[in-house]
Amino acid sequence: MNRREFISLTGGLVGTWPFAARAQQSNRVRRIGALIGGDDENDPVWKPRLSAFTQALSDLGWTDGDSVRMDVRGHGDNNDRIPALAQELVSLQPDIILTSASIATIVLLRETRTIPIMFVGVNGGIAHRPALFGRYFTENSRDEFRVREDNITGFETSETALPGKWLRLLWEIAPGLKRVAIMFNPDTSPSASFHMPSFKPAARPLNVEPIAAPVHSDAEIETAITALGREPGGGLVVMPDVFTDLHRAPIILAAARNKVPAIYPHSDFARNGGLISYGIDPIDFFRQAATYVDRMLRGTKPTDLPVHLPTKRRTASWPSSSSSLEMILNLKTAKALGLVVPQPMIQLRADELIE
Repeated sequence: MNRREFISLTGGLVGTWPFAARAQQSNRVRRIGALIGGDDENDPVWKPRLSAFTQALSDLGWTDGDSVRMDVRGHGDNNDRIPALAQELVSLQPDIILTSASIATIVLLRETRTIPIMFVGVNGGIAHRPALFGRYFTENSRDEFRVREDNITGFETSETALPGKWLRLLWEIAPGLKRVAIMFNPDTSPSASFHMPSFKPAARPLNVEPIAAPVHSDAEIETAITALGREPGGGLVVMPDVFTDLHRAPIILAAARNKVPAIYPHSDFARNGGLISYGIDPIDFFRQAATYVDRMLRGTKPTDLPVHLPTKRRTASWPSSSSSLEMILNLKTAKALGLVVPQPMIQLRADELIE
């Protein structure tokens, strides 16, 4: 069973909103824009996340269609759609814009310096990505960042050391690995190059050959995983990304069909048949995002809300570790792959077992 609990944030810093033009009566209907990675708000991957977000907002006193209105736009894995959708949302002058991808966040920062941007999905370690985010953030601690711009804060889904941890976990389950590919779409995951420095050093002591596997379509996913399965010892690490999220079904099916052990970046994959996941729970992350949005709607400045990285450790501002990483192990998939899961190494460390 999942041992993790969602702990609502209460209290917090109340600041004077710096944008005088946005001051309104408290009883007006607030407007929240959302630029998501799904094709639209009914996308099967993203609908549960948005539902969790709106339900959490409702629990905090903001009812969709009553005290707050959601304007959702989906760009899918097509980056070309992002600029027009970002401009459209900014033109609506919402109180806050929610984003779920690195590129969408950057585009919105270029469009507005006044509308607060709340991201839930930037990945890759913003402190180590100066080309993308260096001008916007400054490191506050190992688990938090403060923003330099007045209008942005949010939640990261991963950090740069995770690929090495993913590889180690996969090797513990399948110690016969000889080569492991790290799968990503370079068009939708600009952070991929920042993960390789963690991936390659982790492979050396395990005598595993690290392979980059850039993919752009279901056909390329099939080709890459089939190549890994042609000989024993192939494994797969799947990067967190809008593309891999939307194409998780063909990735999971190809891995099963070719008998390739794979580790995934968050719980949705393991619950849908993937071998193991280690990362955040996306639905819980969107619940947590509602707490930040609530505080901003009530007057807290984005600069007073630190950017959080997922962590296994407790921090001063997140004593419950509600943004922590979780490991989910699918024992049914392990059995189908012929893997014997080490009891002390994996099962006792897993947050959830699927049997």
